[in-house]
Amino acid sequence: MEARLQKILAQWGIASRREAEEMIRDSRVQINGILAHLGQKVDPEKDAIAIDGKPVSEKQRPPLIYLLLHKPAGVVSTCHDPHRRPTVLDLLPKELREGSGIHPVGRLDADSTGALILTNDGELTFGLTHPRHSISKTYRVLVKGHPPEAVLQMWRQGVMLEGRKTRAAKVHLIERCTEQSFLEIVLQEGRNRQIRRIAQQLGYPVIKLHRTAIGLIQLQTSKEPFLDEGEYRSLKDYEIHFLQEQIIQPNY
Repeated sequence: MEARLQKILAQWGIASRREAEEMIRDSRVQINGILAHLGQKVDPEKDAIAIDGKPVSEKQRPPLIYLLLHKPAGVVSTCHDPHRRPTVLDLLPKELREGSGIHPVGRLDADSTGALILTNDGELTFGLTHPRHSISKTYRVLVKGHPPEAVLQMWRQGVMLEGRKTRAAKVHLIERCTEQSFLEIVLQEGRNRQIRRIAQQLGYPVIKLHRTAIGLIQLQTSKEPFLDEGEYRSLKDYEIHFLQEQIIQPNY
């Protein structure tokens, strides 16, 4: 049965859909010896697919991998970086990062730390990063100054960013320090540098941003050893099931 090429490559665990699209744009993918084009449909039972001149097939699909990584600051949430900065894949051993198709699900900006999921399940990645799927993400944020309750309430109700209002968020004051405040923020959307941009707009710029949880998947739990920066662990079966349930039952 025919399907879009990027979907097939994602199903086979070769790359996420987004990465597969980039590979096609970069003229790295061939169908029956001819360069593929974005949006092209293929029949895996009839068409020969090759990447960088090497044939690929469903039989070559590596075992599915699901990891939780504690991303350090200064590391980018991509597989490759044109500026040669360290990437999250550089934190993994060679046997995990080479030939497995593993990639980050979504992103944390380079300056931020905390929970990041890595997988080679391209369909799961596509589902979780699609705008209609709204898995919650929890952050511990250190901001400059002491935002009053009125400002926190404004943040909770949504703030205009580039002409579009953000979704309602949970924003709670955890602790006030001399010139800074710790906040806990729970979002169900992930616009680029959203928390940093809102905090700056409201007059309380971010000093540190740390993601503590993705849905029920927590960086630190009583059942699991604490992950230091740069460390990772395999997701438990119930955590994988939770992620799969999120794309079956989208939150509009």
